[in-house]
Amino acid sequence: MKKLLSTSALAFIAAAAPAGARQLTIDDVTMLSRVSAPDVSKDGHWLVWQQRETDLAADGGKFDLWRLDLTRKGAAPEKLVAEPDVDETAPQFSADGTTVYFQSNKGDDAVWSVPVTGGTPKQLTSFKGGMGGFKVAPTGDKLLVFADRKPGAPSLEPAMVKKDPNAGNARTYDQMFIRHWASWADGNRSQIFVLPLTADGAPGNGVAIEGRLVGDSPSKPFGGGEEVSWSADGKTVYFALREAGRTEPLSVNLDIFAAPADGSAPPVNLTDANDGMDNLPTVSPDGKSLAWFQMKRPGYEADRQVLMVRDLASGTVRALTESWDRSVGSIAWSPDSKAIIVTAEDTQEVPIWSVDAKSGKVTRLTQTGSVSAVVPTARGLVFAMNSLTAPDDFYLLSGKKTVRLTSVNAEKLAGVDMPEVTRFSFAGANNDTVWGYAVKPAGLAVDAKVPVAFMVHGGPQGSSNNSWSYRWNPAVFAGAGYGLVAVDFHGSTGYGQGFSDAIRNNWGGWPLEDLQKGLAAATTKFTWLDGDNACALGASYGGYMMNWIEGQWPDRFKCIVQHDGVFDARAMAYETEELWFDEWEHGGKTYYEDPAAFEKWNPVNHVTAWKTPQLVITSEGDYRIPYTQGIAAFTALQRRDIPSRLIVFPGGSHWVLKPKESRQWYGEVLGWMGKWTGKQPQ
Repeated sequence: MKKLLSTSALAFIAAAAPAGARQLTIDDVTMLSRVSAPDVSKDGHWLVWQQRETDLAADGGKFDLWRLDLTRKGAAPEKLVAEPDVDETAPQFSADGTTVYFQSNKGDDAVWSVPVTGGTPKQLTSFKGGMGGFKVAPTGDKLLVFADRKPGAPSLEPAMVKKDPNAGNARTYDQMFIRHWASWADGNRSQIFVLPLTADGAPGNGVAIEGRLVGDSPSKPFGGGEEVSWSADGKTVYFALREAGRTEPLSVNLDIFAAPADGSAPPVNLTDANDGMDNLPTVSPDGKSLAWFQMKRPGYEADRQVLMVRDLASGTVRALTESWDRSVGSIAWSPDSKAIIVTAEDTQEVPIWSVDAKSGKVTRLTQTGSVSAVVPTARGLVFAMNSLTAPDDFYLLSGKKTVRLTSVNAEKLAGVDMPEVTRFSFAGANNDTVWGYAVKPAGLAVDAKVPVAFMVHGGPQGSSNNSWSYRWNPAVFAGAGYGLVAVDFHGSTGYGQGFSDAIRNNWGGWPLEDLQKGLAAATTKFTWLDGDNACALGASYGGYMMNWIEGQWPDRFKCIVQHDGVFDARAMAYETEELWFDEWEHGGKTYYEDPAAFEKWNPVNHVTAWKTPQLVITSEGDYRIPYTQGIAAFTALQRRDIPSRLIVFPGGSHWVLKPKESRQWYGEVLGWMGKWTGKQPQ
């Protein structure tokens, strides 16, 4: 394993590699176990989680439930529920810590339970039609289920739909959204239903609690149980929802609603005064307060996420972190309700922070690494954390002491020599300090040089942070013999809201200047980088930047890899689905209202300068940046007789997620880079 050392450059240095060490490959990464969704019993005795194992033959994954006894020093993880050919997910403890509730897709999706000490699982629900997820009330007598049903469905009972056998299969729409990320709209909405829960189970179809609201709760496509919260007495459900209508593709305005769990009254909008996003409602253990995050600016999906707290008795609301220039990414209360535990990006790290519930004072609790989940317990904070050189494992932070609880992939990564990662900074655009990192292949000879893989992140409000990735993994590129360089250009997150905002109306300006200066700084600082032998690669906004580099920096790179990038801003403005994103980024107007704002940074206008060999990758199921953008870029390359190759994944989405496709992706990308840098595959 790697140990983080503090130096002037803040380097991630590997310990001496074991005899016979080898480089990391994508074959290793696709077979790793993936842990997520941790929960801990209230007394801190048991940790449970879901764990995904790759099923390469099925080109997917299989989920089981695992447990760990936190009271026994040196205890090893054990499987709790692992039925063959069935996924068990989303474990949740009962209030007394003796029972684990979970979701199973055995037959129709259902909620099950099992004693945490082991035993025969019991099915609790029997409704038909599937579900998205669930939450058990703190009182243990109610079960909240969210599921896709027709708007206004009174219960979970699926609607009877009669189809004319002579009808065609065409989709018809009268308003947007017609499709979203990777799915066509089918007329269903994610809605919340409540069922009674007894020792015998949770029978029936429950009752709807959203009244006449039409929208998705949790939100689509990424929302889950974190967007729904029970009151401590089990009588009220708090949830986030964006009301649907003709403005839905233009709005990020999720609001927090409160509804009686028995459906006896319509929901009340608690955040109607804010036209930006409100999300992650989280009730304190003592039942007195509700926390959530608020974005202020309508139409901006990457505004600062300020931690808010509402006194549920008086209705008084406080902006707890208004003076803290960071965005809250997750929310959890301490067991005594005196502090709110959050995660927030900071300079390429995603640490845990504690926010005093009264004063708003913020204290950093972890330093390096990216925390992906936190569960406050009586014993301390149990959390999942990863880094550029390590996938997620679980840790316990008690006081100032951190103890590692699991080493889930120790056997699978035995003998793998991870690369060395070093952070650096330089004066970028506007003379602002800009950060990046360089990833050095393990075992590199002292005088050796390696070609450069210059990776540009997406978002654009994102970060090349200290985190593990199953898609664009810097350690895999280093394992293939490249020195990877990544720069957090203007627009990146974790440096304050002003730095993130700087990319608006500036897509091809300061970010490109940062990238140019950052690559120069890296190749000057790290003598093992062969700066004259470099390829650039990026996806989403990073893919846009690849097309922009083709026309604005055409003589710098031996090759380019462009994945799901914008090629023509005019077509993008009319083809994409979340219109708020594209319009905000270009000044807040439509293309027809202000075409100059879109054309200023439009790659299609500079095709005559293109000359760098480019690999184009896209997916037919990507509705964020439709695959026609990739085809158009490939057509431009071909018509100009520029060496080029097009890869189109059938179905798919904005990302490559299946293990076989991931291996194919890396084979194509590394093969393309090797062709132009002369680097032979390893």
